[in-house]
Amino acid sequence: MLQRAVIIGLMSGALLGNAVSAVAQKTKSAPFSYLPEQGTDRYDMRVPHKTLALADGSGFIILAHQSAGGYAVERYDIDLKKQWSTTIPVGPGETLEAFGRGSQQALVVLHHKDDDSQNLTVVPVSLQSGQKGAAKMVMSAPARDRRPGVNISPDGGRLLAFRYLTSNQQVKSIAATLFDQNLAQLEEKTYDFRTLSDFFSPAVHVANDGTQYVTLISEGMKKLTVRRYPAGPSTEIKVLGVPVGGVFGGRAVTVRDARFTVLNDGSLYAAALCADYQTGEYYSLKVVKYDFSGNGDMKFSPEFRFTPAYLTEVSKASGLDVKRLDDIYLGELLLTPEQQLIVVAEKHYEEGGSEAPVHARELHLFGYNEFGAPTWHSIVAKDQVAPAVDSYTGIGFRAAVFGGTVQLLTLENINKKSDLYLRRVNAQTGVVSAPERLKLNVADDQQLAYVKDFTAWLNEKTIIGVSRPSKKSAALQLDKIVIK
Repeated sequence: MLQRAVIIGLMSGALLGNAVSAVAQKTKSAPFSYLPEQGTDRYDMRVPHKTLALADGSGFIILAHQSAGGYAVERYDIDLKKQWSTTIPVGPGETLEAFGRGSQQALVVLHHKDDDSQNLTVVPVSLQSGQKGAAKMVMSAPARDRRPGVNISPDGGRLLAFRYLTSNQQVKSIAATLFDQNLAQLEEKTYDFRTLSDFFSPAVHVANDGTQYVTLISEGMKKLTVRRYPAGPSTEIKVLGVPVGGVFGGRAVTVRDARFTVLNDGSLYAAALCADYQTGEYYSLKVVKYDFSGNGDMKFSPEFRFTPAYLTEVSKASGLDVKRLDDIYLGELLLTPEQQLIVVAEKHYEEGGSEAPVHARELHLFGYNEFGAPTWHSIVAKDQVAPAVDSYTGIGFRAAVFGGTVQLLTLENINKKSDLYLRRVNAQTGVVSAPERLKLNVADDQQLAYVKDFTAWLNEKTIIGVSRPSKKSAALQLDKIVIK
């Protein structure tokens, strides 16, 4: 059954990937104002999701960069009628840090830095009226320290602000403060790492109930470790770590890229792309589920090796002669209601130079069943190019899970039609549908044409996006696509 599922997944990508169908649909649009972001945020995607659906299904909110002096939080109903718009000024030395929403408020987090200090300030905005609440500083640090950060729980009910305490560039501890959705302080904690000799990429996550997770790559980029700090007065710390690198057949293998995700149900997953330390050649994908219930345990899925046979599959899907994998990065870890995990990785790279176009090519999809066993893999061929003005915000993909189906949305030019295309992936088998053109006729030139940050699903049949409909148009528009 396992082999059959893999074959089905591969055949679907190969046989259906070049066919295109048009989706019967209704679309609606409204004018939209947006100024492209400048600076490093174009590349590190600090705030990659700027459209958030409201939990009650009544519409959505958007955070739009509308001028050099600030952003606007706007609420729309399901028919794209603007309910309110609230300006969030951004002064000298300030940049956007995070954007989220709870059941009552939107939260805009700004980072401010001057010669002496830096801080994180949260501006709350009422979802009902659009009225701004009093801005609250949630974390401060000396200017010389690492940039502090925040993490917002999946449901928006908790906000965790934290700062790094370092010695000789090595993080020794993290000081964190937990807030509820009304920005009332709940607790303070310090995560102590003085007993660890070396680790990299420390990140902090908060679950809906306030439980805090610190994720680390340690032991010379060979081990994925998670530390769990329960909310409340408990001082019990649970640590789960698993080696994913090491020496295999005389080759030193280390983590090249890793992603940790806390999902709505409180479960925590990690995926790691591992590579030969000397050559950089990709070696395998490894997936771990961290279960802290009871005594705490881990489900370590069998590794997926990037064998010569897999390179052949990539070559067939992409139409290129692929000798080795490079420039592949983890994009999403998605979980279905049946606990099937789908890992999505993507090839993307720059041509060279700050003003050169950037590219995003094939998607690599890996499916795991509810027991953590790999059951299928598929390769989705695409060839996206974006001008430097919008860099990675204009290419790549967006994904959402509905039941046992993953929806993938991309901007592509297929059969000389530049448009948004939708693919559906069966989470059990890996079968990928033919790309379905959404008939927005997105402009295909070297100007800003589509802003991926604003793409969101209101439900399985309704997608919100921002695009420029033709080369003749200079303005972007807010789109609502209803798929029949």
